[in-house]
Amino acid sequence: MSVAAYAGTSDTGRKRRRNEDSYVVAPPLFAVADGMGGAQAGEIASKLAAATLEDTDPGATSGEERVTTLIQEANRRVHERATADPSTSGMGTTMTVALVEGRTVTFGHVGDSRAYRYRSGAIEQVTEDHSLVNELLKSGKLSPEEADTHPQRSVITRAVGTDPDVDVDAFTIEAEPGDVFLICSDGLTDMVGDDDILGVLDRFHDDLDRVTKSLVSAANRGGGEDNITVVAFRISADDAAGQTERLPAVDAEETLENVRAPAVDTMVVAPEEVEHVFVEPGSPAAAAVTRREPISPAARVRLVLTMLVLLAIAAVLLVWGLLR
Repeated sequence: MSVAAYAGTSDTGRKRRRNEDSYVVAPPLFAVADGMGGAQAGEIASKLAAATLEDTDPGATSGEERVTTLIQEANRRVHERATADPSTSGMGTTMTVALVEGRTVTFGHVGDSRAYRYRSGAIEQVTEDHSLVNELLKSGKLSPEEADTHPQRSVITRAVGTDPDVDVDAFTIEAEPGDVFLICSDGLTDMVGDDDILGVLDRFHDDLDRVTKSLVSAANRGGGEDNITVVAFRISADDAAGQTERLPAVDAEETLENVRAPAVDTMVVAPEEVEHVFVEPGSPAAAAVTRREPISPAARVRLVLTMLVLLAIAAVLLVWGLLR
């Protein structure tokens, strides 16, 4: 078996100024990386991670060893750049990689970008989110319904590039002819539920370009609060091997704001400025991440006028003091 068809699409969404997602469609490798770090650092992190897959020779390795080596090399490059360049300090990225080899698909995974398998009219999430909300869900402190709407669902506990070393989840799945695998950033899954993703796959699984674009459109209709990236590939039947169909990929635009949480007890996150927050599992920051409402335009005007009045008073007092 081989890859019969594939497609990739990335979109800024409706709320972000830049696109800090990157993706790779280079059979037998596919990947999605969702950067974080504020300013343009998240975009740099995700692009460095994606470039690693395309220009790194992992030697004779294969399977889980190969995807782990590639992600660890991406981690080294991102961390090295963040250490050398103060403007990118603390940047990082999620990374979910799929490697197709014969009858198997091997995944390497860090963060909360997800991979799904569609088979026989059913969808299954094959990766596990490295997120604070997922930890709370596994411990029984949150219900699935609470997890879907939790205000801290963008707090991730593992990322590529934030530390010198990274722990990679690597595993292999036996593929069957006709299986469709989907890799996506949380800009999709935060806006579109699994049932709706399944509905799109049920309808368009023979047209992966339609799948990726339909899912991006659905995420934008749901609010488009983040960048949205979707990569899909279908496993061929044995008699279709070597007839891979490459579908048109839509280039990533520019938006998205992410940031790594510092080692403090509480981090205040302005929703108009931030997407991901990275925290070490079990750290004080993991226990308290709160959101504040953005300042209204009227409040901004009052604040500016107050500052101008105070500056004028200070200037008058300074001149009066000099004339005495």
